[in-house]
Amino acid sequence: MKSFEGETLSWDCSDGVLEVSLHRPPCNEIGRPTLGDLERLVEALGALQDEISAVVFSSAIQAGFSAGADLGQLYREMQGLDAPARQAGVREFLERIHRALNAIDAAGAVTIAAVHGVCFGGGFELALVCDLIVADRTARFSFPELRLGLVPGFGGVPRLKRDLGNALVRDLLFTGRSINAAKALEAGLVSQVVAEGQALRVARQMAQQARKFDRETVRAAKRFVKPIPYAELRQEIELFCELFARPAVEQSLRKFAEGAGVMPYLP
Repeated sequence: MKSFEGETLSWDCSDGVLEVSLHRPPCNEIGRPTLGDLERLVEALGALQDEISAVVFSSAIQAGFSAGADLGQLYREMQGLDAPARQAGVREFLERIHRALNAIDAAGAVTIAAVHGVCFGGGFELALVCDLIVADRTARFSFPELRLGLVPGFGGVPRLKRDLGNALVRDLLFTGRSINAAKALEAGLVSQVVAEGQALRVARQMAQQARKFDRETVRAAKRFVKPIPYAELRQEIELFCELFARPAVEQSLRKFAEGAGVMPYLP
């Protein structure tokens, strides 16, 4: 499928580059609708693997790339269920999102995230599966999950450790703070920082550069320089489910879901 228009994202494939645009208001929260569209994207990547050299992810939402997991939806799904059913539902969702993101991580094409504004939690984890991140100067990155009594659940900790090591992981997790594009560049998280509104343009230029290379060579290089930490990813699912079972987490999710703020996920 070379083009697709879904509820939460769309894509179009042209001249060897597949562009994915996230467009779920208010800020591309990742819940079951987004998961379904990501699974369709993974199918398309498999079908088009011999035609595409690069994949570009961007957001059409002014607020940013993605605010993370749709915690309000998660809380609403919990209501009326007993503890085992809640656990089973969360585990099923996590296993599906991990399969989708692992497939994007392992894609043979060069994957590029063009980031602006908010890139928090699960949105940050989506960016981390990409080979390259281009950030405009408005971009901010954060893992705020510990505020809710949880850890990142979409694979962010193992992938950030893979790319940068434990120091930045501990900083982001244990402070909950966000870092700006300049700090992300200094840490090696992003490959380029560009002017406001220019991330997608620069990402497209990088995608055109990737088209010049032999696809099999790129696939071999990715397997060598970007191993996927499958064992740690499984451990993350187990830890998330263990923490999710605590009553304090349900209370935190209720407070979050009932928050009156426009963007309660912001630090």
